[in-house]
Amino acid sequence: MTTALLDFMTTEWHLATLDELCVRDFPATHGWSDVGAGGPGYHLVVLETTRGLGTGDDGSSREEIARRFAACREGVSRRLGERWGEAEPKSLDGVFLRSEDPGERIPKPWAYLSAYVRHVDLWKADDSGRWVAVGVSDPAEGPDLQLFALVTDLPPP
Repeated sequence: MTTALLDFMTTEWHLATLDELCVRDFPATHGWSDVGAGGPGYHLVVLETTRGLGTGDDGSSREEIARRFAACREGVSRRLGERWGEAEPKSLDGVFLRSEDPGERIPKPWAYLSAYVRHVDLWKADDSGRWVAVGVSDPAEGPDLQLFALVTDLPPP
């Protein structure tokens, strides 16, 4: 198969996952499900991960994988934008800093996501009214790159 066809199939799979999460009931308690983490008001999933891909010590393969993940996020974002309009780019840096403050109450899904992802594309899904955020983990934050998606009924802080 060609790379373009594989990219299209991957994007379609990610969209199908997000479609399912936009209509699936939220778990009653915090924990793990067949698709990822969840709890009252949210589903948090890793759509793709580098875990086990063995990025090179010289950083070249890691840079290439980071570009691939960014392109994958852009593909998903482009398709979601066709449905719900242009994404709202949202920095989670402030959310992360506030979540570290014991006096601050940041909703769990946004605190979890901000621990890994610094910037997301954000929409409010027309059909379900849920918030959908898609972002790639910060390459400087750890050994694995991950493409995250959050579906929640809790607005971003």
